[in-house]
Amino acid sequence: MLLLAGLAAAAQTPPKKKAAAPRQWPIVSLGVTGNRNFAAEKILEVSGLKPGQAGSTAAFDAARDRILATGFFATAGYRYEPTPDGKGYAATFEVSEVEPLCPVRFEDLPAPDEELRGVLERADPLFGARIPATDGVLKRYVRTLEEYLAKKGNREPLAGRVVADGPDRISVVFRPAAAPPVVAFVKFVNSSVLPAATLQNAMAGVAVGLPYSEARVRQLLDTAIRPLYEARGRLRVAFPKVEAAPAKDVKGLLVTVGVEEGPSYNLREVRIEGAPGSFGALLQAADLKTDDIANFHEVELGRQRVLKLVRRNGYMKADAAVERRIDDARKTVDVTIRVAAGPQFVFGKLVIEGLDLLTEPQVRKLWTLKPDKPFDADYPDYFLARLREDGVLDGLGATRSAIQADDQRRTVDVTLVFRGAPPPKRERKP
Repeated sequence: MLLLAGLAAAAQTPPKKKAAAPRQWPIVSLGVTGNRNFAAEKILEVSGLKPGQAGSTAAFDAARDRILATGFFATAGYRYEPTPDGKGYAATFEVSEVEPLCPVRFEDLPAPDEELRGVLERADPLFGARIPATDGVLKRYVRTLEEYLAKKGNREPLAGRVVADGPDRISVVFRPAAAPPVVAFVKFVNSSVLPAATLQNAMAGVAVGLPYSEARVRQLLDTAIRPLYEARGRLRVAFPKVEAAPAKDVKGLLVTVGVEEGPSYNLREVRIEGAPGSFGALLQAADLKTDDIANFHEVELGRQRVLKLVRRNGYMKADAAVERRIDDARKTVDVTIRVAAGPQFVFGKLVIEGLDLLTEPQVRKLWTLKPDKPFDADYPDYFLARLREDGVLDGLGATRSAIQADDQRRTVDVTLVFRGAPPPKRERKP
């Protein structure tokens, strides 16, 4: 009877129902914040999410991880919330980009540059003219290029490296992994206006010992050789041939550069635009001779003289660029020095440190820059140099000036720091 009672009780207990799976709402909208160099649609493309897909923490986590895995972003996060109508989620990815971005080039690869760029563009929506030089990005692109070139029969290992193309310019270069040969000597042919030895010496200081690539050599020609010709009016100088072959006597490459010097041009007209003040005074400061050979070394010095005059009148953040207009038929060139003056600053106050109560008023009396007058950025150092040259102070040691600019008030305060000369060293008597 006890057994039957137990069976009856068990029969009356209702079976447990399985818990219902949590409902997943669709993604209604997607956005990106924090991006500056890469379009939001490209970032969303690599996230793998699209409106209409089911949204969940797991789905957004996976999308965030895909964004970070590109190597283009230092951080990535997300937030999502119900839409106002309660029919789905509105999600936003928050990113910070890796900087700096570097231009990309290809060297010594068996395919045209545009073809290789297309390969990387199809493989990665974020690929463009400039990329971050992170290890993950470089390895992924190397692998993509190796797989593509292997299908064309080239199985040579590749490498992606960061190289310095100049003092303030770095690039990412994709090339064969084997170390490139270096430049041992640069030879110039067909030069007459400038002796070949002059050109060779100019290139020796910047090119010899560097890994060879035609692009790098051409860049050095533009920075080291072209200005030498433009100082002689040869504005159309060209270097149509750059060839490299193993050097005979030393390890490395002999690079041969063909030169087309072109005709000589004369400077016809000089204009100065955008600068405040007297055009005549600025033109006089430029001090450029017209109807004579267009010496662009002198043009650059003239630009600097104009800029110095503008800055002396309180435009301490001014800059200037040279524009040229070449008339090939007349063999003349017109030059415009275009000035971006920026705001004008006036002198605020003078602070003097390191002088006693008697000497400081004497030095302050010699200071001629008046408050609320245009600030001359060269004057503080000029003033200290004159004090030293004129012997105004005895026992004068190190001096320096410091300026503090107030961008809102557009005033500049100057601090002059004086130090006494160190005591003379005494020789020890034996």
